[in-house]
Amino acid sequence: PRRSKIGFLRVLIALVLAATSAQAKPPTLTGFFPAGAVPGQSLSVTASGRFDHWPVGCWVEEGAGLAIRPAKEKGTLTIEVAKDAAPGVRWIRLYDKDGATSLRPFLVGIGGLAEVLEAEPNDDPRKPQAIDRARATINGRLARSGDVDGYSVPLERGEVLAADLEANRRLGSPMDAVLQVVSSKGFVLAQNNDTVGDDPRIIFEAPAKGTYTVRLFAFPSKPDSSIRFSGGSAYVYRLTLTTGGFIEHAFPLAYSPNRVNPIAAIGPNINSNGEAVILPVSIGDQPIDRMILAHPALPGTAEIRRVDDAVDVAIESEPNDPARPRRIVDRTAVSGRIDPPGDQDAYEVPLKKGDRRIIRLESRTFGLPLDAVLRILGADGTILAEADDVGKSSDPELVFSPPADGVYRIVVRDLHRRGGARYVYLLSVIPPEPSFAATLAADAFELVPGKETKVVVTIDRKEGYNDTLDITAVGLPRGVTATTVHSRHSDASAKSATLELRGDANAPAQSGPFRIIVYRADGKGRTHHALARIDGSDEAATTAQTEHLWLTSLPAAPPSTSPSSKKK
Repeated sequence: PRRSKIGFLRVLIALVLAATSAQAKPPTLTGFFPAGAVPGQSLSVTASGRFDHWPVGCWVEEGAGLAIRPAKEKGTLTIEVAKDAAPGVRWIRLYDKDGATSLRPFLVGIGGLAEVLEAEPNDDPRKPQAIDRARATINGRLARSGDVDGYSVPLERGEVLAADLEANRRLGSPMDAVLQVVSSKGFVLAQNNDTVGDDPRIIFEAPAKGTYTVRLFAFPSKPDSSIRFSGGSAYVYRLTLTTGGFIEHAFPLAYSPNRVNPIAAIGPNINSNGEAVILPVSIGDQPIDRMILAHPALPGTAEIRRVDDAVDVAIESEPNDPARPRRIVDRTAVSGRIDPPGDQDAYEVPLKKGDRRIIRLESRTFGLPLDAVLRILGADGTILAEADDVGKSSDPELVFSPPADGVYRIVVRDLHRRGGARYVYLLSVIPPEPSFAATLAADAFELVPGKETKVVVTIDRKEGYNDTLDITAVGLPRGVTATTVHSRHSDASAKSATLELRGDANAPAQSGPFRIIVYRADGKGRTHHALARIDGSDEAATTAQTEHLWLTSLPAAPPSTSPSSKKK
């Protein structure tokens, strides 16, 4: 009887363990708090999400300058930022034996700015959280509906304060924030909501010596039926307050690695001695179209476009009004500024009949305020084409086919006749080039040893791109192999191709990063990476894509022990 009881208990324990294992799901990660740190800092960070197993594994790209390890308490990580870590976004993934989370961002700031944690309560307008010196980055969260966070800073008369909120655009917080500067008597002196995407920024000059309150609240970035300020655990932010230099944008907005083309940082309290501050540019191993630039001693970032080697890089020179247009060459990218209000910039370019050109103007794309109107005129002043916004973009673009050989005039102005030092733009005149993009529907996959996992790679061929492409996976975990498949412009594989991953039947359960590469079958040209949209971010901030994919090789299914499988 005792043996039968022991056997029964063993079976019961096995069933409980099996049920628990079956119920376990891959971890989920919605974000970190605090959401960033500065070089040389070590801190405890709360990871929000669901973790059926703890501790978890932590992954961040090699060379990111972060060391991450799980603490004893579930949901808590220790993050150490290297002293030489460059400012910018780091993408972190957590994983266990059942799978992996989506990538979530963690920001590395600059040294010299104090890192401050929000201290509640700070929503009473009479009792804001005091910031001793206006050179700090505050890590905060609008923790509940109706929450309003306030911070007081002392300013001298004429001092210029940069107040910049990062929430939606790089942290993916689902918030459309409003930022205000309020006097000691409660009057709103400045307000902003959408300077950079859904994130606000205020450049404020103090009219008198005193203590001012910077406060923020938010609406959901995806509008709903609520009629009050919004909040929640995902509404994390980093608010930078500084009376020192702050990078608002760069000038010029285009960079060519084959030309001497220094990029200057532009913003308040920069160039106080009259000397330009040059932003370091590093294009890395892979050519990329858009680059985010930062300076190791200045908060803020600037976005620029890297142009093809065959494109000329130019800078506007006045006068260039419609009566006195400036000549530019075909295949050019010119950086300019609509200043003062009401200004119109005009360029003339020689084109040949039938040579299609993309004429693109970018300003809002870079977080700048110009609401541009683009117009093309013939030699006699006839309007041949005009554009304002294009699709979801707030910037105009035209595809223009010249009706005859000749010189054509391009005129740029603001829709509302506004202008100023920040109304900077990049005007490009370039031919459409055959190209392709490879994308994936997900960035994490699962594999059962001995079976196949199919990965669909979508190919977007542009402007008649017709080369045959080879597609395969690299950096796979041990014991996992991948096929090499082809995408030919002449059959169904032109738009998508299916890659097969197969794991050795005896391979252990394991997890790891890998990439999918796409390259011309003839070996010419550069290697591209298939990119996946980073899931879990707010939709307004999801232009973020990653080449860093993840594969979880699950344990092989145990042999069946059902009565029918036993030898009779």
